[in-house]
Amino acid sequence: MYAYAYAYLPASTASLLASSSLAFSALFGYLIVKNKINASTINAVVIITAAMAIIGLDSDSDRYGNITDSQYIMGFIWDILGSALHGLIFALSELVFVKLLGRRSFHVVLEQQVMVSLFAFAFTTIGLIVNNDFQGMVSEAKSFNGGKVSYCMVLIWGAVTFQLGVLGGTAVLYLSSTVLAGVLNAVRVPITSIAAVILLHDPMSGFKSFPGYHLLGICLLYLWYFFSE
Repeated sequence: MYAYAYAYLPASTASLLASSSLAFSALFGYLIVKNKINASTINAVVIITAAMAIIGLDSDSDRYGNITDSQYIMGFIWDILGSALHGLIFALSELVFVKLLGRRSFHVVLEQQVMVSLFAFAFTTIGLIVNNDFQGMVSEAKSFNGGKVSYCMVLIWGAVTFQLGVLGGTAVLYLSSTVLAGVLNAVRVPITSIAAVILLHDPMSGFKSFPGYHLLGICLLYLWYFFSE
């Protein structure tokens, strides 16, 4: 879902929309794991909702010229659906840790995550084989701006950093809660937006940048509140 979103949206816009996973994490954490929702979490949810509305109103300023209206809308929808699934996975993972594994050992938690990753690897590999996407990757690598080596480096480091993110998220879920995992996940939004503007020359209007930095402030306030308890 995120892959489709990033195909049709600038990275800065997609990352800002992906921060809605915090709202879904808080919602599913409350419904499934009975996590508490405090004022900081509600503030963050309000800011995220406002951010998505701002992006919708300011869509003309950040859309690439070759992206149609329907593609932009589909990118928007896929990003929100991916964030909802992300929040649901956080809540279900915490439920497994609390109810089934009982937070007995982080080693057991890692075993559970390894099985999930293996299933995802098998699922996506079968999809690539069925659609003959491996041949498409070869031709894509040939036309990649940085060449085949750069293409392979992007794939390798993308996989490594993603696994590090999964490991960190799993550790937070094991040691704390779904809500905190969602907050830490949302902190990356302004970082991704700045990097996208600098490295990828993404369009970023001042109108759109406001909610990202406001969200960072809300997340930092939440972390201060959480660790001061």
